[in-house]
Amino acid sequence: MDVRDRVRGCLLGGAIGDALGAPIEFQSLREIRKNWGNDGISAYVTDWRGKTGLITDDTQMTLFTVEGLTRAETADDAVESVRQAYQRWLDTQDHPAPPPPDRPHRTGRLREEGWLYSRRAPGNACLSGLHRHFPGPAPLGEPGPVNPDSKGCGTVMRSAPFGLAVRDPRAAFELSAACAQITHGHPTGSLAAGAFAAIVALLVAGKPLTHAVQDTLDLLATYPRHEETAGALRAADELARGGEHTPEAVESLGGAWVAEEALAIGVYCALVEPSVERAMLLSVNHSGDSDSTGSVCGNLLGAAHGAAVFPAEWSRPLEGRETIERLADELLAARDHLP
Repeated sequence: MDVRDRVRGCLLGGAIGDALGAPIEFQSLREIRKNWGNDGISAYVTDWRGKTGLITDDTQMTLFTVEGLTRAETADDAVESVRQAYQRWLDTQDHPAPPPPDRPHRTGRLREEGWLYSRRAPGNACLSGLHRHFPGPAPLGEPGPVNPDSKGCGTVMRSAPFGLAVRDPRAAFELSAACAQITHGHPTGSLAAGAFAAIVALLVAGKPLTHAVQDTLDLLATYPRHEETAGALRAADELARGGEHTPEAVESLGGAWVAEEALAIGVYCALVEPSVERAMLLSVNHSGDSDSTGSVCGNLLGAAHGAAVFPAEWSRPLEGRETIERLADELLAARDHLP
């Protein structure tokens, strides 16, 4: 499988998982089973708008992460480039249409796409963090300068592109963790985002997911305050080695509202189910943050297996699919000037 297929698969898979989980994000497992039967949803279901296949802020921010990376000239200016891209995303949440290009960050093609100007339950830390001054990231393992107590899953759900654009797993880890601090300052929020990017980088290089997780655990151990993230990943790996693959097992890893739990659930579901379709459905049919765990699981499965592994009835009607594919190709080109 070529790298292009893995990059496309990762971004499309994340968006598919996001769209699958979005309509049931705030429903308990009991409510999901009451509405759709004991197995939960098995395909896209309508959201409160009466529509299906719509992405959320998870995919929105992922796409702006991609744009930020494609516009970075070197690894050294990538953090600021990504921050400016997130400022463009913030415009999509604060305005009904593209605002005038009267600020330095208001440039580029993605901000002109009207379908992105829609609030899809954005995270509070993402919104508040982008309204604050960011002097640059703190050393990894130390609290960041913005929202220092926040470790919400908003860091993880947008971070797969770092592992797609940066070949070296440690470099991907560190760039992802640094950019997580733009909005979330808790060390676990940064390190979980870094770990996710490292796993993705290893998958793109052709490593099986089980090996990618173990290599990332070894990498995590070299950073201070890694214990929460490493513990969550180990719990996911151990749970995948035995027992039934049920929503109750998923929920034993947490609710995924925080970064390390979202990472653990996405990894667990991708590890435990040999069927991509069943893995994706397992990743959303639970009481927690279903769109974020679906997104993480889809990113991992797409990076491992490519775009064709997802059912056509999921990929074809996906909101923004053409933009996602275009940005995937642009991100592939960015690999030439990042480590």
